[in-house]
Amino acid sequence: MTEHDAAMQQQLIELESKLAFQEDTVNSLNNELHQHQQRIEKLQQQVMLLAEKLRQLPDDQGILRPEEEPPPPHY
Repeated sequence: MTEHDAAMQQQLIELESKLAFQEDTVNSLNNELHQHQQRIEKLQQQVMLLAEKLRQLPDDQGILRPEEEPPPPHY
């Protein structure tokens, strides 16, 4: 094996190592993104459920619309 062949072999090994590291990083990021998407979907469902429960409350529950709220005491 010549010196040039050895250098090419070393470069190939380094490139393969970098590629393997990048593939691992992409897979990790993909898994993390998937988990975040699941959390977002769960939070969206919870917000929709809370909004529906608020709509179902009778008007005499003491919950005012934002425009009906009195100003805070420091005004």
